[in-house]
Amino acid sequence: MNTVFSVSKFIEFLNDSLAALVPYGDVAVEGEVANFKISQQKWVWFDIKDETGVLNCFMTTWDLKVPLEDGMKIRAYGYPKIYQKSGKFSITVKAIELVGEGALKKAFLMLKAKLEAEGLFAIARKRALPRFPEHVALITSTGAAAYTDFLRIARERWGGVEIDVLSVAVQGIQAIPEVVGAFRYVNAHAREYDVCVLTRGGGSMEDLQAFNSEEVARAVYGSMVPVVCGVGHERDETLADYVADTRAATPSHAAEIVFPERHEVLQSIAHYCARINRVVESNVQTRQHAIHSSVSRLDSFFARRVEFLSHCAERVGSAGSRIAERVRAAQQNVAHAHARVSSTFEHVFEKIFERVAHNERMLKTLSPEAVIQRGYSIIYTADGTKPVTSISQVDTGDRIRVKLKDGSLLAETLKNFNSLF
Repeated sequence: MNTVFSVSKFIEFLNDSLAALVPYGDVAVEGEVANFKISQQKWVWFDIKDETGVLNCFMTTWDLKVPLEDGMKIRAYGYPKIYQKSGKFSITVKAIELVGEGALKKAFLMLKAKLEAEGLFAIARKRALPRFPEHVALITSTGAAAYTDFLRIARERWGGVEIDVLSVAVQGIQAIPEVVGAFRYVNAHAREYDVCVLTRGGGSMEDLQAFNSEEVARAVYGSMVPVVCGVGHERDETLADYVADTRAATPSHAAEIVFPERHEVLQSIAHYCARINRVVESNVQTRQHAIHSSVSRLDSFFARRVEFLSHCAERVGSAGSRIAERVRAAQQNVAHAHARVSSTFEHVFEKIFERVAHNERMLKTLSPEAVIQRGYSIIYTADGTKPVTSISQVDTGDRIRVKLKDGSLLAETLKNFNSLF
């Protein structure tokens, strides 16, 4: 007897059968894009076709990581499905990989124009590299020749630099998320690194497409550490090159840019030392000449002054006795004035001290403490912070604090009286 399905159950049966035949995400279909469109800024529809067949494809905009347009050759990764509402068979696409130089070149130019318009390639934002880096982050594949070339040249040119290698896939479907993850790590440890180097060897445009992806370009742009990009050979160009702070033609060239050549540095040091010696010697000679000239002028000046003073001394000798007599008279006047001033100040200070003593006695007499000592008390609010000066401040039942000469009491108001007694 034939099995009878409802339409919904039959579509569900077919989807389960497809899932059993083709595990989720294991289908890769290669063909040319046709009828590409985006709906509501989040749903992507297109056909993928070859000479004799057509498949409908569906994906979301957040899964679309490369620019697409009709005529591009792609490889779509996803799973087959029949949609229940329409009964239409399609591929639900989770990732797209461009295939062929034509499609890759077209996508490269489209994305390049977009990123350039956003200012990611602007020269003004590019940062200078440190002259003598101490800690370098290297993002590359440890299985590639670019890795060994970079380390070899780094050791030959400069020593003592700490290089952290962040090994990633440099091509294939895993390359993009791994490179982006490496930059995320560098940003998390940005204070530790002076330079970040992104590198891989040469290859076809298809091999290098991870470095032409928008995700990697934006990861390079967002790096908190200056980036040197050395991808491919000298003729190769990638979007990562345009975004990086410095572009190197090859991985070896990247090492030459990052690390100074020790012999050149030593030659520069020797050159600067020689220049400093010449400048110092020239300055010393100039200062010596100036000193000798100054000493000669001083000798001449002092000779003239000695002659002048000798002449003056002769004239002063005759007037010396008159000056001495006037000095003695002035000393006597000063002594008399000093005696008068001392007497005046003593009288003034006596008056001041008497007034201060009188004021001190008055303050002691009028102070609250003196009043308490004479048998009176002072009433405060219960917390002791505010004196009570009127019955309007206290209600029946309120607590009050009474300060006496030998302590204080905490009391309770039983009744208020308007009269004094």
